[in-house]
Amino acid sequence: MAEALARHLASDVIEASSAGTAALGTIAEQTGAVLRERGVRMDGQYSKQLRAEDCQAVDLIINISGKPLAAEFAADPAKVEDWIVRDPFFGDFEMHRQIRDDIERRVTELAERLRGKQPRPD
Repeated sequence: MAEALARHLASDVIEASSAGTAALGTIAEQTGAVLRERGVRMDGQYSKQLRAEDCQAVDLIINISGKPLAAEFAADPAKVEDWIVRDPFFGDFEMHRQIRDDIERRVTELAERLRGKQPRPD
């Protein structure tokens, strides 16, 4: 969901790629449905497993796993930003919509920050 929203809202400042600590290989149908409600496409996206080398190759990691990513994957803590986001996997459509809206707000704020319009939160 976050990758699709970042590609849709901020492709000028974010080169989005998403991976999970426990990838399932599929994306829930509800996820695609609530993104389509906003006109967001997920073409070519699938659930991918995060690898340690992925953490080394990027400028910024947005961690929504709820786990301390920096320690687990030897990522530079300065490159990791933790977002507390509920996992919608077993939720209904309304829960998916709420999480979509939360991630959309966060991606928009991140894009504005990257465009130089606001400081990084503490």
